[in-house]
Amino acid sequence: MAVWMTLIKKLGRSLCIARHFSNSKALLQSSECDDIVYGPEHWQLRYSLRKIIEKDINPHVDEWEAQRKFPAHKVFKILGDNGFLGVNKPKEYGGLELDYTYSIAVAEELGNINCGGVPMAIGVQTDMATPALARFGSDFLKREFLAPSIAGDSVACLGVSEVGSGSDVASIQTRASRKGDDLILNGGKMWTTNGTQADWMCCLANTSDGKSHFNKSLICLPMKTPGVTVAKEIQKLGMWSSDTAQIFLDDVRVPRSHIIGEEGQGFTYQMLQFQEERIFAAAAVLMPIENMISETIKYTIERKIFGQPVLNFQVVHFTLAELAAELEMLRSATYRAVALYAKGQDVTKLASMCKLKAGRLVREATDKCLQYWGGMGFTEDVIISRFYRDMRLISIGGGADEVMLSIICKLMNTLPKTKK
Repeated sequence: MAVWMTLIKKLGRSLCIARHFSNSKALLQSSECDDIVYGPEHWQLRYSLRKIIEKDINPHVDEWEAQRKFPAHKVFKILGDNGFLGVNKPKEYGGLELDYTYSIAVAEELGNINCGGVPMAIGVQTDMATPALARFGSDFLKREFLAPSIAGDSVACLGVSEVGSGSDVASIQTRASRKGDDLILNGGKMWTTNGTQADWMCCLANTSDGKSHFNKSLICLPMKTPGVTVAKEIQKLGMWSSDTAQIFLDDVRVPRSHIIGEEGQGFTYQMLQFQEERIFAAAAVLMPIENMISETIKYTIERKIFGQPVLNFQVVHFTLAELAAELEMLRSATYRAVALYAKGQDVTKLASMCKLKAGRLVREATDKCLQYWGGMGFTEDVIISRFYRDMRLISIGGGADEVMLSIICKLMNTLPKTKK
């Protein structure tokens, strides 16, 4: 065992060194191999995923962007076969049952995909639609929906947002009325990532007329059930390779046994799922920001203006240094949230802070980096323009910046009480 661990540690360090040497001449330093949450085994996992990204994903991203959709079943099957869709899920259902730090190692590595849409779609499967099922679902539901999702045989989507209810989850209108041993669902879901390709939906619906925080349930809904209609494939500003749908539910009948955990606890379960979703979002922007800075350094060394490289101008290299510093602050905060969450602590406030700062930093980074690419940055020929479009969603999806601020204020006891 000691020899094995020594070899793993050497491998981890060599991977870390290789990663740093692959960056720009500016020697952007990210996390060390034995950082707050990552050790050699995490780097080995990331290296394995990197090989899949380089072989099976990045060569096809331009084509998927043009088609406005990537083949989710094909990509998810590759990831599932290699264990990347159930890193922290129970072994009994096909997962690796590693701690949550390994899930975030995967989330961070997914940031090396040359677009935002594919990593987001994978994150929906691993950190948005399945955490509550894995934690609270019955054995029947886990075998029916979780196991094939981990294997990559099924694609999942999350049905929470509605036309009139985005970040305000408590106000959703979709209803699941009880009829014998069944539920009859009526309503609709909006901005549903993976919606046109999904095999099942983790659907939040009102199952009673009680108070809005205690009348909702999460329900496993097979998408081929009669009455489920993909009404519209939504065309978006960015995230082109990820399909997004508007879905109607018209007298959709599912067994009551499809409720995840306890009936009426869906809002609570969804709030717990949001912790993982928001940490994932923060982790997922780390490599895009790092790569954008690195690529901008390379370009501004080559691009000349007034007889010298653009990088030589103080405003340019100072700005990139500032962005690199902000990136490390975000990385450290995210790793702290991950470490605490892995220990079982409630990190709602810290996860909300990370999500807030991730959205704002990636917006700033894409804008400032694109500026230094000049006219080239306004073309489809460079990845910086794609990330400029894609990363704008981080401040909106999964809870807008303003919602993150409200959550933080509430937990600081500074949010004004609403009048009844």
